[in-house]
Amino acid sequence: MSQRRCFIFSKTIFFIKIYWVVLTLTSTSAIIRTKQEQNRIYPMFLTFYKEAVECGFPSPARDFTEGTIDLNEELIPHPNATFIVRARGDSMIGSGIYPGDLLIVDRSIKPRNNSIIIAVLDGELSVKILKMENKQVCLSSSNKNYVDVLVSEEMDFTIWGVCTNVVHSLSPKNR
Repeated sequence: MSQRRCFIFSKTIFFIKIYWVVLTLTSTSAIIRTKQEQNRIYPMFLTFYKEAVECGFPSPARDFTEGTIDLNEELIPHPNATFIVRARGDSMIGSGIYPGDLLIVDRSIKPRNNSIIIAVLDGELSVKILKMENKQVCLSSSNKNYVDVLVSEEMDFTIWGVCTNVVHSLSPKNR
């Protein structure tokens, strides 16, 4: 079975028949990937300015670019072990993770004490701070309105991965 979808790009209408493929949209075109191509990482090159941006008193502007930067290369060192999830709730706002943020999670990184992790606790997904002390595991929030969860042997507990980066909008209307 196929589905017919209508997409509008730059005031042009495209009709795409979708069979068993994944549709990935970019800002200027549509890329259709087969199941074999889904796990490939495609480079995304953006202009990169060599000069750092001053957060305090502004310095004179410079017009020097270093070239391009690939965000996949910068943010995803282990693409085959990385996935992205969307945050929900406010239990991690003290760590800079807000509702709707995208979390980049690496399954190849060994979780350590105070790592921000994606955990499955009794079948529920959660993002928490991993606290390990005296062979005791505790899942902590970074919002004082939430209590810590002490993981016991009776609980079904799995760590899916370590959060390496968070992507969120700085626009107030998206908060």
